[in-house]
Amino acid sequence: MIRIFHCPQPSGELIDVEGYKLHINSAGEKNSKPTVIIEGGDATPTDYYYWLSEGLKDSLRVIRYDRAGIGYSELKDGSRDMNIRAHELHSLLKKAGESPPYILVGHSRGGIAIRVFTKLYPNEVAALVFLDATHPNINERFKAQLGLPDKPNVSWRLQTMEKIADLGVLNLFDRVFGPMATEEGLPKKLNKHFLDYTANGKYIRGVFQERNCKKTKIDLIEEASQLDNLPIRFFTASKRNYNWWCRSVGIEKCQSEWVKLQQEIAGLYKNSKHIAIEGDHNTIYTKKENATIICKEILSISNELEN
Repeated sequence: MIRIFHCPQPSGELIDVEGYKLHINSAGEKNSKPTVIIEGGDATPTDYYYWLSEGLKDSLRVIRYDRAGIGYSELKDGSRDMNIRAHELHSLLKKAGESPPYILVGHSRGGIAIRVFTKLYPNEVAALVFLDATHPNINERFKAQLGLPDKPNVSWRLQTMEKIADLGVLNLFDRVFGPMATEEGLPKKLNKHFLDYTANGKYIRGVFQERNCKKTKIDLIEEASQLDNLPIRFFTASKRNYNWWCRSVGIEKCQSEWVKLQQEIAGLYKNSKHIAIEGDHNTIYTKKENATIICKEILSISNELEN
């Protein structure tokens, strides 16, 4: 069953994929160079990656999109695991007339998503870029290294917010006091798009689906041997957002262990580079100056692939 909710004024284009519409933002002219595909973190709409698109579009084709239920995309009931997400992205790109090779950019759990896409469509991927990406086994590793308790279940909170959003309360709150979910560094007009997302419970349902999807297991050693020929970049935030891990063990220890895991993964790949950026989990790319650092490295990858 497909629930259809209409959010006003999408900034890109809505394309039908298997009976429901996904929102896609395209920038830059099509050319012989690889196209950059940005895969957002869980619940993160295309607007967050504005400065990356702006910084690359004069040289490369750049695609941002909202997964089902997120941002301006329509919601689809059913499983939202990484394999399904990769299949949907592949279908969307074909429907939109985009063609490989692709430079895949994955933020947070989007880093796991681009790994899955690469495994399913290896001949279409030219390079991988990870933005403070989640370690595929982060829960197990952090629990073992930091002695964490089980991760709290927040399903009841999302279900409550969903009902409140359906009543229009979230949207009313946002319009009176300003959007709750805004990001430092983004233009004000983009942060105001969150007023659209809370017009009903669709976005919260999309968040709920993503947070409850089946976890994807990845053998990093096997993956590394398969990706030896690809340029790979790892960008790590210098600051940790205050999440449940940090509340349990302290933010400094949490950040230290996060960086160790990032360095560990980067060390597995022959053609990889690890770069630290001053910022937190989101501001490493929502701030224009940070996005510029990432864009410079992506352009370097593009030049590397041409030579």
